[in-house]
Amino acid sequence: MGGVTAPVLLLLGRGKDSNSERGVDCPGDLPAPSDPGLVERAAAAKAALGDRVFVLGHHYQRDEVIQFADVTGDSFKLAREAAARPDAEFIVFCGVHFMAESADILTSETQRVVLPDLAAGCSMADMAVLEQVEQCWDLLSDLGISDSVVPVTYMNSSADIKGFVGRNGGVVCTSSNAKRALDWAYAQGEKVLFLPDQHLGRNTAVLEMGYSLDDCVLYDPHKPNGGLTDQQLRDAKMILWRGHCSVHGRFTLENVQAMREQVPGVNILVHPECRHDVVTAADHVGSTEYIIKKLEAAEPGSAWAVGTELNLVRRLAAAHPDKQVMFLEKTVCYCSTMNRIDLPHLVWALEELVAGRVPNQITVDPDTAHHARVALDQMLALP
Repeated sequence: MGGVTAPVLLLLGRGKDSNSERGVDCPGDLPAPSDPGLVERAAAAKAALGDRVFVLGHHYQRDEVIQFADVTGDSFKLAREAAARPDAEFIVFCGVHFMAESADILTSETQRVVLPDLAAGCSMADMAVLEQVEQCWDLLSDLGISDSVVPVTYMNSSADIKGFVGRNGGVVCTSSNAKRALDWAYAQGEKVLFLPDQHLGRNTAVLEMGYSLDDCVLYDPHKPNGGLTDQQLRDAKMILWRGHCSVHGRFTLENVQAMREQVPGVNILVHPECRHDVVTAADHVGSTEYIIKKLEAAEPGSAWAVGTELNLVRRLAAAHPDKQVMFLEKTVCYCSTMNRIDLPHLVWALEELVAGRVPNQITVDPDTAHHARVALDQMLALP
């Protein structure tokens, strides 16, 4: 191994990057990806654990992993499914870090949540760091407007950010209920600080709630004053955090235009994490669950170009051979961090549990978990 460089080791899921927020430690020996017995080993380990383990698979996971999931879904559905299985001792979350944190918050103290690869993070969630958000809040306080600002955070955020929102009278939202969450927030205050995805916040405020683009300002945590004047912050109805999804942010207006030229009559179906000009040019916009249901209900023979993660689009295309289901962008666009969870990591995690060891347990400290649960419960109580 002496001739292998550190970056290569990190790509293999071994070693630790001191510049990374969480590192990528993976104790023990990972099975080789070429091991022909991986499927059998995963099935045997899962069978040995029986009802003690509950495996969750996010829609963006690889097929090789999804086949072992007891439930598939989006991040919030999976966290709720975990909470609904109190008899499962182990929750193996095939997703990313913030999702496993949410599962830990919503499950009992006796359950343990495992993330097969600690390097499976979320670039969007990492764009809002607690210290930066607290600095923004201090600025709003200094301007005398924090009392009129309600923080709203997307589910795709860290437990720290959910805890901040809970401590400050806010709410968590999903891409399915963002409008309901914002309706609630504007009933509590005059302004919203929307974390961490600027596109979901902007698209919901402008396209669903009647606000204008001028009502929205973009706060950049890497610039003094967020890159905004005091007056801009005072006048804004929606203070958007400068964050985005690295997958959905790739889709462009040019992709939409090119697809319409290539496939006459095509239906453009995109996720609300896409850019505003992409969403406004699309025919249909909605959450992952909305996209799945839209294609299920589509007419046979219809053509669809879908702007979301590629694993899901390919799975949908295979599930609907009577329809033409295409990826909106010509370049391959997987969620790279979600794809860190592969079959070798899943086998390793399951076999560790069989051996009586709990690998890569995700825990949220009690104070953060309490306040994050407040914000999550407020979401569940939305009218």
